[in-house]
Amino acid sequence: MNLSQGAVHPVEAPPLQTEGAVNVPLPRVRMKDLHGMPGTVGGLVLRACQFLFAVLALSVMATTSDFPSVTAFCYLVAAAGLQSIWSLVLAIVDAYALLVGRRLQNPGVVRLFAVGDGVTSNLTFAAACASAGITVLIGNDLGACGRNHCTEFETATAMAFLSWFAALPSFLLNFWSLASR
Repeated sequence: MNLSQGAVHPVEAPPLQTEGAVNVPLPRVRMKDLHGMPGTVGGLVLRACQFLFAVLALSVMATTSDFPSVTAFCYLVAAAGLQSIWSLVLAIVDAYALLVGRRLQNPGVVRLFAVGDGVTSNLTFAAACASAGITVLIGNDLGACGRNHCTEFETATAMAFLSWFAALPSFLLNFWSLASR
């Protein structure tokens, strides 16, 4: 019995034709071309937002005189400081990559970015949650907003959540890029 061996040959789909358009192939979007990845304008914008919100959280919390008395607020200051340094350094790297036209798709670099983004975003989220819990305790349960800086605490906590919200897409895109290799 002689069985034939089938072969599969992939065929490219022809580009879509529109009326009056020149036969120009559509650009393909690959994983490395997504906005928000390292070395793209979207990545630089995300890093700038992370940095801005982390610095705002750090500044607002540092202007209050009684934040060192609560451990969660000290943790928020430390996490926002780490997030701002990390985001500033990577924003500089992204800006440099954009200026010289380099891609930041080296597996080692993507791994470093994914781990760093994961650590800093988790720390920022945990600090924001802890600070939100203490802020609710002071404001709603104890009713001690008259003696404390509840507005500043709430503002700093909100800025920390916004910094985490800007850091999360960076982590997810870097992790996705790392996992798809």
